[in-house]
Amino acid sequence: MNDLRWIDVLLVEDDPGDVLLTREAFELNKVRNKLHVVNDGEQAMAFLRKEGDYADVPRPDLILLDLNLPRKDGREVLQDIKADEKLRGIPVVVLTTSESEEDILRSYNLHANAYVSKPVDFEQFISVVRRIDDFFVTVVKLPNSGQHY
Repeated sequence: MNDLRWIDVLLVEDDPGDVLLTREAFELNKVRNKLHVVNDGEQAMAFLRKEGDYADVPRPDLILLDLNLPRKDGREVLQDIKADEKLRGIPVVVLTTSESEEDILRSYNLHANAYVSKPVDFEQFISVVRRIDDFFVTVVKLPNSGQHY
């Protein structure tokens, strides 16, 4: 049964090292998904709303969101996504270095679909990205791209 489809993933991350690690994790895991990257919260919202330079981008099937972002904090981005009728159905995985109980609770209260602390170890980071991919591509049923409910 090899009917897996690829998905568009939006990575919202300002740390170039973490962007590189995520790209490498996708490549090492042979992840076929398309990874789109923006570096701050304002770019994330422009991407999701298809504004300006992002007018022709696909609607992501999954968002990997860092909390500590410049210009617009990840918590604000999460709140904006879940408050927007057109965007709230996109699963958001908070992928951050913060292990703060307050951040975890607030993220779930803002309707994050999952909260994952980024491991500092490369092999563990690769493993975490692989598990996220496995879960959202092979386990979870996502709506077809472009479907808005």
